Amino acid sequence: MSEEHEELLNEDSGNQETITKVTGMYKDWFLDYASYVILERAVPAIEDGFKPVQRRIMHSMKDLDDGRYNKVANIVGHTMQYHPHGDASIADAMVQIGQKDLLIDTQGNWGNILTGDRAAASRYIEARLSKFALDVVYNPKITEWQASYDGRRKEPINLPVMFPLLLAQGGEGIAVGLSTKILPHNFIELIDASVKHLKGKRFTILPDFPTAGIADFTNYNDGLRGGKVRVRAKISQRDKNSLVITEIPFATTTSSLIDSILKANDKGKIKIKKIEDNTAAKVEILIHLPSGLSPDKTIDALYAFTNCETSISPLGCVIEDNKPFFVGVTEMLRRSTDNTVQLLKSELEIKLGEYEEQWHFASLERIFIENRIYRDIEEEETWEGVINAIDKGLKPHVKHLKRAITVEDITRLTEIRIKRISKFDIDKAQQKIDALEDQIAEVKHHLANLIDYAIAYFERLKKDYGEGKERKTEIRVFEDVDATKVVIRNTKLYVNREEGFIGTSLRRDEYVCDCSDIDDIIVFTKEGKMMVTKVGSKTFIGKNIIHVAVFKKKDKRTVYNMIYRDGRGGPSYVKRFAVTSMTRDREYDLTNGSKSSVLWYFSANPNGEAEVVSIMLRQVGSVKKLKWDLDFADILIKGRASKGNLVTKHSIKRIELKEKGVSTLKPRKIWFDDTVQRLNVDDRGELIGEFRGEDRLLIITQSGIVKTIIPEMTTHFDSDMIVLEKWIPKKPISAIYYDGEKERYYVKRFLIEQEGKEESFISGHSNSQLEIVSTDWRPMADVEFKKERGKDRKPNMEVNLEEFIAVKGINALGNQLTKDKINQVSLLDSLPYEAPEEVHADDLEVVDEQTVEADITTENTSSKDDTKTSADSKSNEDDDSGVDDKGQASLF
Repeated sequence: MSEEHEELLNEDSGNQETITKVTGMYKDWFLDYASYVILERAVPAIEDGFKPVQRRIMHSMKDLDDGRYNKVANIVGHTMQYHPHGDASIADAMVQIGQKDLLIDTQGNWGNILTGDRAAASRYIEARLSKFALDVVYNPKITEWQASYDGRRKEPINLPVMFPLLLAQGGEGIAVGLSTKILPHNFIELIDASVKHLKGKRFTILPDFPTAGIADFTNYNDGLRGGKVRVRAKISQRDKNSLVITEIPFATTTSSLIDSILKANDKGKIKIKKIEDNTAAKVEILIHLPSGLSPDKTIDALYAFTNCETSISPLGCVIEDNKPFFVGVTEMLRRSTDNTVQLLKSELEIKLGEYEEQWHFASLERIFIENRIYRDIEEEETWEGVINAIDKGLKPHVKHLKRAITVEDITRLTEIRIKRISKFDIDKAQQKIDALEDQIAEVKHHLANLIDYAIAYFERLKKDYGEGKERKTEIRVFEDVDATKVVIRNTKLYVNREEGFIGTSLRRDEYVCDCSDIDDIIVFTKEGKMMVTKVGSKTFIGKNIIHVAVFKKKDKRTVYNMIYRDGRGGPSYVKRFAVTSMTRDREYDLTNGSKSSVLWYFSANPNGEAEVVSIMLRQVGSVKKLKWDLDFADILIKGRASKGNLVTKHSIKRIELKEKGVSTLKPRKIWFDDTVQRLNVDDRGELIGEFRGEDRLLIITQSGIVKTIIPEMTTHFDSDMIVLEKWIPKKPISAIYYDGEKERYYVKRFLIEQEGKEESFISGHSNSQLEIVSTDWRPMADVEFKKERGKDRKPNMEVNLEEFIAVKGINALGNQLTKDKINQVSLLDSLPYEAPEEVHADDLEVVDEQTVEADITTENTSSKDDTKTSADSKSNEDDDSGVDDKGQASLF
C-alpha cells in the first residue's frame, strides 16, 4: 500500500490511530465487477445467442416496429431506456448486427466489412427488423420478462429465438479473466445439421465467413479452446505479370491486407511492382509483378509473409444459468435445437389453450342464443339473479363442454349485443366451432409429433430464407508453405576463400549467389571440412574454402563427388554422398579423420551428375601406370561419413576433369494430391508419371486454355482444370467445341508447338465453349441430336476423331461437326493403340533416391561408420532453401 493511501486511511482521534484495510472491499468489488462484465457485457447467452446490449436493441426495435424504417439514432435513444450505457456502444453494436445481414434490414451507409470503412453517423442511416427476425426471434407469450435497470419498464430475460442464431452470426468478446470467439457458420448448413440432430443422425458443422476466402478446418477442434483455423485469401494469376485477390481472410480488410503486402515488399520478403485496390461491391486487389518473377512462388510468398494467410483461434464460451460455460459448436447446436423444440412446444400449448378457450365460448354463445336463455333474465332485478338465471338455463346443455362454466364466462354472455343476437346464424356458428375443432386437432397432432413438427419448421425456414445464403468459404486442406523456398533473394552472398569468411557484407570479395536473410549456407574447405551456417554479415568458416552454396534441407538429388588423401602421404579415396540434414554451425570432417588430409578433387552436382576424371600419379619408384580415368558413375552414393573406395596408394600428381557428367539418379515420380491441389513426390494422390529434367506437364482448362509447364512443387492450378498429365509432344490433342460466333460445333486436332506458352484453342467469342477434350491417341465421340418438332430424333452419331480431321495447327478453326442441332457430346472408349514404349525408371541403370537415402542412413562402408556419433544424423531444425545449386568442380 502506498504512503498516500495510508495517509488517507489514517484517522487522528486524539493520540489514537485507526487503520482501515481495503483488502476485503477490493476482493468483493473486483469480483462484482468481473461478474458484471462477464454476464452483462462481453459474453452471449446460450439460450438466444445475444449479449445484453444486442438483446435490448432487438427488443427496442420490436417496440418501435411499424413496418417502416426508423432512424438508427432513434432506435439507439429508445434502447437507452433499457441499457445503462452510452449511445456510442449501442450504435456500434447495432452496426455489427446490421453488417451480418440477418436480423436487420438496413438502409444507408452501414460500412463495408471488406474495406473496413465505418458506417455513417446513426442520424443518417435507418433500420427495421427483417422478416426473418420477426419470424424467429419474437413471441411475447412465451417470453420471460424482468424489470429494466431503473425499474420503469420490462425487458426480456432471453428472447425466444427458435434458430441457432449464435452460430449463424458468431460472437466475440473479451471479459475479465476470459474471452469468447465463436466463428460464424453457414445458415443452410446449420438448418441441415439441426434436422439431422432431430432425426438422431450425426452431423458436422464448419464455419463460413462473410468475407469468403479459403479455409483449412483440420484443427478446428469443434470450436473449443486449442483449436485453430487457417484462412487464406483467394489469389489467382491474371496474366504472367499480375495476380488478383478476389476474396480475403476473415477478420482482415483490403486495407490491412495491402498494408501487410507493402511491408513484406519493403522487407524484401516478396517483390512487387505495383498494387491496385479496385474493391467495390466485391474484392479486387491487383498485384503487378516484375517481369521474370514466378507468379506461383509469389502466391506462396504472399501466404507465407503477409496477411493473405491468417490463423484464427476459436474459443466457445457462453453464459448458461448465469455462469460462463465452455462448449463446442456441436453441443451448442444440439442445445439450440433442443431449445427450439421446447419453444415450439410452448408455442403450441399456448395456441392450443387459446383455441380451446375460443371453442368453449363459441359453444356457450351458441347455446345461449339458440336456446333463448337471454329471455330468462328479463324479470331478474339483481346482478346475482341474472348470473344465477343464465347458469340455470345453461346447465341442461353443457354436458359436452370440456370445462366447467365460470362467472367470467356468464359475464361475457351478458355483454353480447342485441344486434348480434338478432343476426345470429346457427350454421355459421357451427362452422366456426367445426373450424376450431380442426385447429385443435391439428395442434394436438403437432404436439404428439413434436419432432416432425420441428423438422418441418426448420425446413420451412430453409425454404423461405435460404436463398442466397449458400456457403461462401471454400473448404480445403492446406499444404504448408516453406518460407525458404518462396522468399525473395533480397541480398547477395560473398566469400573470401583464402581467409575463410562468408557473408553479405564482404562486397569487395567474390560474389557467390543471391540469398535471403533466412537461408542456410553450406560450405566446404580444402581440408575436407564441411559446415552449415545461417546467413550473416560476416562469418568465419575456415581457411581455403572451395565451395559455397545455399543449403537445401532433405535434398536427395544434390550429390557431392570428392577424392581426398588420407593424412600426410596416405592413400587416396573417392566417395559420393548427399547431405540431407545436419546440425547448424557444427564442423563435419568428410575425410577419414587423419591429420593433414586434403581434397584432390571436389564437385557439387544438383541432379546427381557423375563426371569422368583423369588421375595422374607422380613417377616414383616402380609405378608403371601413371594415368587412368575414373568414372564417378561407378561409385555408389553413400553417407557423408563413409570412408569411400580406394583410388590409389601412390602419390597423386594432379586430377583433371575429362568429361562432364550426366545424371545418375532415376527420373522423379510426381503425384498430384487433389485434396490440397498440389504436386508432390511423397506418394500422395494420383501418380502423374516419371519426369526427367526436360519433361513437362500438360494442363488443359474448361475455358479452352492449354499450356505445358516444368513440374514444380509450388505450382498453383486453376479451379477449372480438366486435364493434368505428363506431356508427350508427339501425341495430338483432340477437341470438340462450340463456336459462339458461327454457332456451330467444330472438331480439331493439334499439337503444342510452343512449350511454356499459354494458348487458347477455342475462339474468343463469349458464347464459345469447350464440349469435350481428349489426349488419347484415337478418341471416339458420341453425338446426340436434338429432337425436331414433328420428327423422330435422329440416331446418335459416332465420330472417330482421328479419321474425321487431320492434325493441324492450334489456331485452326477445325472441321464442322454437323449442321444439325446437338443435344450433347460425350466421349466413348478410345480405339486401341500401342503407344511408343517409354523406358521406365525401374529399367534404367541409375541410382534411386530411396537408395541414396538408405545408404546415407546405414553408412556401413567402413569401421568409421560404426563409430560415428548419433549427432551426425541429427536433423537441422531450420527451414531449407529453394535456391538451386548450379554445381561446380574444384581441382587441386
